[in-house]
Amino acid sequence: MSSSSTPAEIDALGLTPALLDDRLPIPLYHQVRLLLTERIRRGDLPAGSVLPGEHQIAEQLGASRITVKRALNELAGAGLVTRHRGRGTMVTPQVELPVITGSFSTMMDSLRTMGHETQVELLETGMEPASAEVARALGLALGDPVRRIVRVRRLGGAPFSYLISWLPAAVADNCEESAFAEQSMLSLLEQAGALPHEAELWVSAVGAVPAVSAALEVAVGSPLLRIERIMRKADGTAVQFINAHYHAERFRYHLLSRRDDSQDWKAQG
Repeated sequence: MSSSSTPAEIDALGLTPALLDDRLPIPLYHQVRLLLTERIRRGDLPAGSVLPGEHQIAEQLGASRITVKRALNELAGAGLVTRHRGRGTMVTPQVELPVITGSFSTMMDSLRTMGHETQVELLETGMEPASAEVARALGLALGDPVRRIVRVRRLGGAPFSYLISWLPAAVADNCEESAFAEQSMLSLLEQAGALPHEAELWVSAVGAVPAVSAALEVAVGSPLLRIERIMRKADGTAVQFINAHYHAERFRYHLLSRRDDSQDWKAQG
């Protein structure tokens, strides 16, 4: 993208007023920052390219120039762009973001690896009554006490996953509250005498809602990988229910299937 962006180049970024919503709790300047960050991360604005001017971006998004200016200043503060008087705003070279690969066949090992390779940030934690969904997942009665833990994991300093976990009170009572900000959930469960023996997962693709988009620094509606997982002990008792959202470009699951010659595959379709 040249220093004097053409209408076609600006339109290629797909910036429209529909991408901003002043009804959301996220300030408009932060919404603009997330939109531009996403375009940089996915290569729409490659290293060395010059962003459209403040007034051009403001016009495309239907935002004020002050809002766009603050967003661009925050991008500069994050090291994604540099701003030069008379030359505009230029995208800086980006270090390739590392990716973590999970495995269904070696899930516990993958979870341990993830705990070692990422850094945890505790956003909130507290006791609450179990909702219908949480009660069903954990085998509890509606309204039974559970501990809710909201955390973000970072990989290479950048947000990697947004995690909401629920633990039955019997498990949570055996965990030090300060440890939620320091240790992996697998380690906490092991220390609480609730080492998981099996995991049941549901994997889906979803769009980022405001709270998740802000935590993962992506635009609202950006594609994310969602994994809902129930961890159980050997006797079948559920010890954790987690709703995890992963940055689509920074996490992938690996599944290897092998044919079992003892089964009739034709009969299975």
